[in-house]
Amino acid sequence: MVSNQSSQSSKTSKVQFVEVTSEDAGQRVDNFLMRFLRKAPKTLVYRIIRKGEVRVNKGRVQASSRLKSGDVVRIPPVSLPEKNEAMESEIPHAQLKRIEDSILYEDKDLMVVNKPSGVAVHGGTGVNWGVIEVLRILRPHARRLELVHRIDRDTSGCLLVAKKASVLKALQQQIRDHQFEKRYLALIKGRWPQHKHKVDLPLRKDRPKEGGWHVVVAKDGKSSVSYFSVKQHLQGCDLVAVKLETGRTHQIRVHALSQGCPLVGDDKYGDRDLNKRFRPLGLKRLALHAHILGFIHPVTEERMRIEAPLWPDFEKIIERLALPEKGESS
Repeated sequence: MVSNQSSQSSKTSKVQFVEVTSEDAGQRVDNFLMRFLRKAPKTLVYRIIRKGEVRVNKGRVQASSRLKSGDVVRIPPVSLPEKNEAMESEIPHAQLKRIEDSILYEDKDLMVVNKPSGVAVHGGTGVNWGVIEVLRILRPHARRLELVHRIDRDTSGCLLVAKKASVLKALQQQIRDHQFEKRYLALIKGRWPQHKHKVDLPLRKDRPKEGGWHVVVAKDGKSSVSYFSVKQHLQGCDLVAVKLETGRTHQIRVHALSQGCPLVGDDKYGDRDLNKRFRPLGLKRLALHAHILGFIHPVTEERMRIEAPLWPDFEKIIERLALPEKGESS
């Protein structure tokens, strides 16, 4: 029986025992839980997993554990808001409109958003809301909306969201099978090394004492491959296109750094003096944009290739730093 001791704006859910179907097989535990606890803050979801309150076949699991068909997941009772009103009140109307206006493609199975820089893909530690929470408010009748992949908070560009478990599963399988096309645009310090197209360096993700993630090139890291090509020489920097073969955390940023060319605006791996010089020019963010996303539509089997236009701040900095054409006076 549900307790009535909670406030009128929230209620305590009952213990749920949910059997994993073939449609949800292969899904991460955290993503699976968010389907059933859609109104719960992400911090709560990770806390109940960490405390062992979530069980799979009566055993403790990690957030990243993959579920199998027939698994039984215990979802503990949690206090949930009755409506999305609290979340909606936290998100400025301008941000709701900004994300709505940033939807590049949408059908009944999936959607692609041109994520703004500075907006997280989901809520979490120190972040009350992200793109996925906004989309769930904007599309209240969608049965489920799940992130197919993630991009850094400071990175702008293509973000793919699935509306069905079967679509999510199929798209994530394409990622594992390297059938996804992911291309980025970035501004890097100085000039990219001539004839250096492929960067094949293993990356290891470390967790420093102060928190967060720090990624380094290391022999014991995971295989990581990026392809760089120069699009345009600019004043003091190059605009490069990057194609990813793998999708490791901070991969482009660390691979660029390994060649002596940190990304402009990168406050983690970049050049602080360089970043300071760029701020007065209007670039106060990481100069990295997920430009093109290519995949096979799981339902129509059509080859999709979505291109996200540069956000104005990125576009304007390129225009300001453009070198004069040959023959023009400087």
